[in-house]
Amino acid sequence: MAAKKKSGTKRKSTTRSRPIKLSASAKKSESSVAPVYTAVALQLVTRSVTRCTGRESARVRMAATLDHVSDKVLGIRKWLGPSAKLVVLPEYLLTSFPQGEPIADWADKAALDIDGPEYEKFGKIAQDNALYLAGNAYETDKHFPGYYFQTSFIVGPSGDVILRYRRLNSMFSPTPHDVWDKYLELYGLEGVFPVVDTDIGRLAPIASEEILYPEVARCFAMRGAEVFTHSSSELSLPQLTDKDAAKVSRAVENIVYVVSSNTAGIHDTDLPDDASNGGSRIIDYKGRALRIAGPGENTSAMAEIDLGALRRERRKTGMSNTLIRQRFEAYAASYAEHVFQPANSLLKKDRSLKKPERKHFVETQKGVIAHLDKKGII
Repeated sequence: MAAKKKSGTKRKSTTRSRPIKLSASAKKSESSVAPVYTAVALQLVTRSVTRCTGRESARVRMAATLDHVSDKVLGIRKWLGPSAKLVVLPEYLLTSFPQGEPIADWADKAALDIDGPEYEKFGKIAQDNALYLAGNAYETDKHFPGYYFQTSFIVGPSGDVILRYRRLNSMFSPTPHDVWDKYLELYGLEGVFPVVDTDIGRLAPIASEEILYPEVARCFAMRGAEVFTHSSSELSLPQLTDKDAAKVSRAVENIVYVVSSNTAGIHDTDLPDDASNGGSRIIDYKGRALRIAGPGENTSAMAEIDLGALRRERRKTGMSNTLIRQRFEAYAASYAEHVFQPANSLLKKDRSLKKPERKHFVETQKGVIAHLDKKGII
């Protein structure tokens, strides 16, 4: 779904992204003229709402965080000017993560409504600064009452939410795969793996830990993704972490840029404030770290995105073009005949929803371990 700029107007946000279909003229023009722009992994403090007494106080804190985001994005625009086209925010920046709260309670307290005021504010920030804003939040869906999904989103300079992706791999949160049949009926496979075609390239989001799942990135690459917006909340260490290694791997495997934004600390939780602080980075399509941020709130992880160079790389023959040399048919049968994490674990036989509880996810994992052990796989 391409974004269309509308000065002073906002369209209703959407939960789906249309499949990319490029005309012959578009394909020809994109190879000769491609944008070069600056992307920023904006590293900010996350202020948890876990200790807020209820929905109202949580929303007050979230609104204050949004005002802070607005100030900092405006600062980026002032310093960088019109070259700044993409800003990526950390994972669940408005709320941090739940600390044992029942899923229905967290959905009411901390999850955003699809057409709620928080998305309206994100839209205003993007529109006022004429850029694309990528982030991550817990989100409700009217089709799944009492549930929330962890959602990565992209807001266009029109002020509209132009893409939503619901995280598929999560420890204690419902995912589309847990209600797979119903979710596909509602949104289709393109709604599960949305890629949005924009004037700054084809964008797709990866949520935090999912950078460790190469299949997620590959499904986006199959649909033409050129830039991964990675909202994260993770350890930052002097040595290479598993996620840092995965960012390089996903970039090289798929010939994409990875714009990865980490938090500058998570405040007001049971953990030390700086347990997750620093290390935001931008990785280019050859796996090179263009910029890596230190700790604290900063915009150090900013770098140039050269789509022309990326697209030329994708059109080369030879060993380095790992994308075009994929033999998906050779792998498809193995995927089809093996079940590890089961689909529809939160759907009853009549397609009604089970009550999601934290213990369900642990018990499901125990079941997978027992199944794989019995088959001699682990």
